Amino acid sequence: MDWPVHARFGGPIVMIGFGSIGRGTLPLMLRHVAFARDRMVIIGPDDTWAHIAHQQGIAFRKLALTQANYREVLAPLLPGGLLVNLSVEVSSTALIALCHELGALYLDTCIEPWPGGYTDPTLTPSQRSNYGLRESALDLRRSLKTGPTALIAHGANPGMVSHFVKEALLKLAADLGRDVAEPTDQQGWARLSRDLGVKGIHIAERDTQKARGQKKRGEFVNTWSIDGFLSEGMQPSELGFGTHEKALPPEGARHDFGCDAAIWLDRPGAGTRVRSWTPKEGPYIGYLITHNEAISISDYLTLRENGRVTYRPTCHYAYHPCDDAILSLHELQGKAFRHQDNFRLIEEEVVSGHDELGVLLYGHAKGALWHGSTLGIEEARKLAPYQNATGLQVTSAVLAGMVWAIENPQAGIVDADEIDWKRVLELQRPYLGEISSSYTDWTPVAGRDGLFTEDLDRDDPWQFRNVIVR
Repeated sequence: MDWPVHARFGGPIVMIGFGSIGRGTLPLMLRHVAFARDRMVIIGPDDTWAHIAHQQGIAFRKLALTQANYREVLAPLLPGGLLVNLSVEVSSTALIALCHELGALYLDTCIEPWPGGYTDPTLTPSQRSNYGLRESALDLRRSLKTGPTALIAHGANPGMVSHFVKEALLKLAADLGRDVAEPTDQQGWARLSRDLGVKGIHIAERDTQKARGQKKRGEFVNTWSIDGFLSEGMQPSELGFGTHEKALPPEGARHDFGCDAAIWLDRPGAGTRVRSWTPKEGPYIGYLITHNEAISISDYLTLRENGRVTYRPTCHYAYHPCDDAILSLHELQGKAFRHQDNFRLIEEEVVSGHDELGVLLYGHAKGALWHGSTLGIEEARKLAPYQNATGLQVTSAVLAGMVWAIENPQAGIVDADEIDWKRVLELQRPYLGEISSSYTDWTPVAGRDGLFTEDLDRDDPWQFRNVIVR
């Protein structure tokens, strides 16, 4: 197949990190971005997969970037270039500031701290939250103001799902018979969400991929970065907290700084479960893992009058990973969240399954609307090398974000919610399998007339107290 070239870039390119997402992103870059391979370098602490870069004529440096060496290493490489940050525990704000100084573009899939930022017991849960990390990036934006584009937190989720939200809002409006023009700014999208009666949004994901060989004792198995999953799983659970909610959950707390769009729970995401729904799976229980999009979407869809918030939807991730990852999390909890000694990232050994990832807009007149991507392992392998279904949803978003940044080089620091959603999804669609929409009358209280008494709010089924598994 002749793949189209979407962008041309004449400057140097640096990729930090070459795990599952880096390996999967590289072939998409080679297909769709025209650049000089001798002007690209990949930097990572592990050279297991360096031969993939070398086969393509791209340099690889085995090196761990630290607070002490990152400027010395990157400053000679980046002037006028592009930095693709796919690492863990390398500070995003430090890299963004350096790129601004050197006139370089920047992209990441998650706002990362330096080592210890996720688990430092001297930090409060609020300080080591994704809310806190996002506020640090927004503080930097206010300080730097304009400058080279730095697109933060743009993978599948966070990232792609923010674009699905806008597409879903327009579909819901059409299906409700509303003759509305597509909004052109943040306030327009927030008003549309309010007027459609959307109370909240789940980032609803069910991964059914299955590997050859079962999980073993003392092993953590997952379909994407285990280091990344454990890092965010050990952060406090977080959610954008909507104006329809009647009360904070018992373990909930507000932050005392920033935009106030989200709350945190005094418990780790890897130990917090929530109810949600996807079309193929139906009702399920997933994990409330903290993600940037839970905060950015709620913040973006906020309306204020005279400084007072009048509308905001609740938003959070509801993640059911592959079954072996569920067993891994169960074992992790049983060991008081001390992680296993052995990690196994399943890619080539996946024998079946799909990843169903979308947004569930709920509380409106049609009940709930799921809109998203369902990608099977067989199709993912046909589309690109070094992928499973989960990985390709992320790597295609990285590619699309890179192209958008190249096309819009002076946008400053931006959230996924603030960029051209149509352009990004246009670039991603060939890699997303089936994109579909499904309505459901399911609610978090459905089928809960069982053998035991529960403290439910049946008058308003979409209260978060009904969603969380207590």
